Amino acid sequence: MNCDPIRIILLGAATFLCPIALFAQSDTMPPTTNNTPTLPSQNRSPVPESTGMSSDPIDAIKDKMFLRKAAAGGLAEVQLGQLATQKAGAEDVKDFGQKMVSDHTALNNEMAPIADSLGVMLPKKLTKEDQAEYDKLNGMSGDDFDKEYVVFMVKDHHQDLREFRTEAINTSDPALKNAADRGAKVIYAHMIMIDKIAREKGIATPGRHGGKPDTPPTQ
Repeated sequence: MNCDPIRIILLGAATFLCPIALFAQSDTMPPTTNNTPTLPSQNRSPVPESTGMSSDPIDAIKDKMFLRKAAAGGLAEVQLGQLATQKAGAEDVKDFGQKMVSDHTALNNEMAPIADSLGVMLPKKLTKEDQAEYDKLNGMSGDDFDKEYVVFMVKDHHQDLREFRTEAINTSDPALKNAADRGAKVIYAHMIMIDKIAREKGIATPGRHGGKPDTPPTQ
């Protein structure tokens, strides 16, 4: 068969170049896209608009914690004071117990409406620690009772004074500030009394408390 050499060369070149052109075309075409929008991962936490936090909720929580603790302490003072009037051997310890009943009942009554206004439910029974102390004292009488009761009252009043003073300084609630300030004055007077009773019985007392002397201020 007689074939044209030039025609054979052209057909061969076309056959060789065709796949290259097709490959180049597919490489430059944009990728197929999915019209369904991409959803954010369900495990991704949303980014908050602001990392700032108001101090108001924290202050309110501190006020509520103080009210609950002060009420629990006041309840213990009253019930332990009632026990002291019955079981104490010394008259000064009995008198101190009676003062605890009177003064802390008044403080509790003053705190109650403030707690109610802040939505605080005050405790109705002793804490585990206070109940354990009550049970211990209830099994004592005379000098043994006096020593245990006085030691507990010294520790309790030094601690309570610090907490009431701190609350009076830091709270922004006017009613609570006034109540805590008055409470601190009452507790300070109690602390002076019980420290004196303790020293007379040879029981050690803290020398200083919160930078304040444990003796009455100079008139």
